[in-house]
Amino acid sequence: MAVSPTPKLTPANFPSLDALQHLGPFAVALSGGADSTALLIAAATRWPDRVHAVHVHHGLQAAADGFEAHCVSLCSRLHVPLVVQRVNAAHAAGESPEDAARQSRYRALAEAVQHNWDGAVLHIALAQHADDQAETLLLALSRGAGLPGLASMPAVAVRNGVTYHRPWLDVPGQALRDALQAAGEAWVEDPTNTDTRYTRNRIRAELLPVIEKAFPAFRQTFARSASHAAQAQTLLQEVAVLDLQQVGNPPAIKALQQLSEARQANVLRHWLAQVHSQASAAQLQALLAQIKACTTRGHHIDIKVGRGFVRRDGAVLRCYNL
Repeated sequence: MAVSPTPKLTPANFPSLDALQHLGPFAVALSGGADSTALLIAAATRWPDRVHAVHVHHGLQAAADGFEAHCVSLCSRLHVPLVVQRVNAAHAAGESPEDAARQSRYRALAEAVQHNWDGAVLHIALAQHADDQAETLLLALSRGAGLPGLASMPAVAVRNGVTYHRPWLDVPGQALRDALQAAGEAWVEDPTNTDTRYTRNRIRAELLPVIEKAFPAFRQTFARSASHAAQAQTLLQEVAVLDLQQVGNPPAIKALQQLSEARQANVLRHWLAQVHSQASAAQLQALLAQIKACTTRGHHIDIKVGRGFVRRDGAVLRCYNL
């Protein structure tokens, strides 16, 4: 794509970044693609001395060096301090390549801001937009996810001591590309984005166009559903905290039996998360059945949960992780 000799870098070219205006120094997660390129240009144009950038070099494809070169050139032109983090994002046996890359990317982003700029940067802006949110919701639905999955991506989230901000979750992806073209700016295209072996890419290439034809406002309505799910999950979390205080930690079996099955499931998920375990739907259902059947002193409970076991220990349940 040709680059204009006199790029028109004005905030008016890009969607609003008012959601970030209260921040002090922050970093943009810069992949070099259209979305993050637009975010960096918009942010650096509006706040020339406040913005930094982090580029994660995954090393998974030959084009990765070209992504880095684009980011270095762009940050140099905009006078934005850039840190390049090189990671090994190869996935382990049985692990999703997308999940492995995402986990390594978040670790690299956190390390970059924590070990650079004298610790002054504790916020990172991400360029995910309305199309990404719709894809995330559809992925969650396809996997039978509960409310945490259906809530999709939050506008603000804290992870490993870093606060992540997604200011453009209500902005269509095409709007970002249109803004870049209007400003005469270039970006890099990740060739894996068209590889339909990946579920997210199939959703983007094959499903979203059909949905848009049938429901032109799907981005807004999907985002609203995700917001409703997030609100409901927040309420469930508050109830779980109160119920765990009531049943005790570790949970007392008799106290659990006084709750409805739905509240038992909710508080048990919360308790298991606190002890770094997670139950599948089938495992949780088996545990609930054992709690219901536990009416005698000699009743034995020993259920596989995640990478460990939940076992009866006298009057309470305990989790033993492997």
